[in-house]
Amino acid sequence: MDLRFTPEERAFREEVRSFFKENLPDEIRQKLVDGRHPSKDDIVTWQKILNRQGWAVPNWPVEWGGTGWDPVRQYIFLDELQSFPAPSPLQFGVYMVGPVIAQFGNEAQKAHYLPRIANLDDWWCQGFSEPGAGSDLASLKTRAVRDGDHYVVNGQKTWTTLGQYADWIFCLVRTDTTVKKQEGISFLLIDMTTPGITVRPIQTIDGGREVNEVFFDDVRVPVENLVGQENRGWDYAKFLLGNERTNIARVGVSKQRIRRLKELAALERVGDTPILEDPRFREKLAALEIELKALEMTQLRVVAAERKREKGKPDPASSILKIKGSEIQQATTELLLEVVGPYVLPFAPEEDEAEHPSNEPPIGPDWAAPAAPTYFNWRKISIYGGSNEIQKNIIAKAILGL
Repeated sequence: MDLRFTPEERAFREEVRSFFKENLPDEIRQKLVDGRHPSKDDIVTWQKILNRQGWAVPNWPVEWGGTGWDPVRQYIFLDELQSFPAPSPLQFGVYMVGPVIAQFGNEAQKAHYLPRIANLDDWWCQGFSEPGAGSDLASLKTRAVRDGDHYVVNGQKTWTTLGQYADWIFCLVRTDTTVKKQEGISFLLIDMTTPGITVRPIQTIDGGREVNEVFFDDVRVPVENLVGQENRGWDYAKFLLGNERTNIARVGVSKQRIRRLKELAALERVGDTPILEDPRFREKLAALEIELKALEMTQLRVVAAERKREKGKPDPASSILKIKGSEIQQATTELLLEVVGPYVLPFAPEEDEAEHPSNEPPIGPDWAAPAAPTYFNWRKISIYGGSNEIQKNIIAKAILGL
């Protein structure tokens, strides 16, 4: 298999790179270089720029704003986006609910929701996980009971990322309790301003407030907000999660983090010697780069096989990308702690500056402040999108036939 890019694909990479350099505001890019989170306004601003270029939803059908790029060009675009670095379009809209609506929604749903998702006129969040139904998602208990032209929803979702900003939430709900658990689930689109919805923030170990609990108390949802067929939501969720696990490898993110590690390790010293020249550190860094290159080659093989795969059917190899991608991302945060050294001791949690302004001066270099929060926060990467233990079971069954 030839994994080299063609001259046309290399020219496309340069086109994408040039567009990012000319159009991404410097202050947004610098936040990502420093390991800080872009704000809601940053993400909205950048996605609208991408949408004007026609690049906000490259993975969608052309008739709904997609680019028509083949899988290789989609890969190149995502790789450049992450390694530049630039903010990703809102994951919950562009890579999750958008493709589900485009694939399984009716024409009215497509016409209403998809243009607004592409331009980030509506901020979406994901209502899947529940207390006691995370990795075993099919055990969810949130109920939706049909009452005329509405479903009445009662239950609780948790770990709802960025739910505090959301205009809409896409939810898996139980609509039939008489069949086996995977067969009684439906996929609903719910307006977050509907009476009966309560959002309660969860403060994470890094001091952030990115995840939430969402409670539904007699929430009335129009039947027209059902995607596809009632009790077929499990199939739509598997389609969605297949997309999520492919993108979650985040090879470009790890490339950029390793580049940044080298820059910082060349600046910081142990005695008179830059950390980058320490043999033990260089050995760790080289091993990590080798693993990342192997992951990149594996992802390219998955991309190359995309043309032959049945449309809408997730590739079980995406579980490999998810496992190794999350492990490499976590390893970059561990090396950053070594570079930061004693500056990591005064823990400085990162917060949304617009909501929680701080008058405290930074301790040590500006780039050192996010190191500990990032390390703690990124422990979650091996859990979300389906825990790595679950992904290993998928590989054993679907690939190894065990």
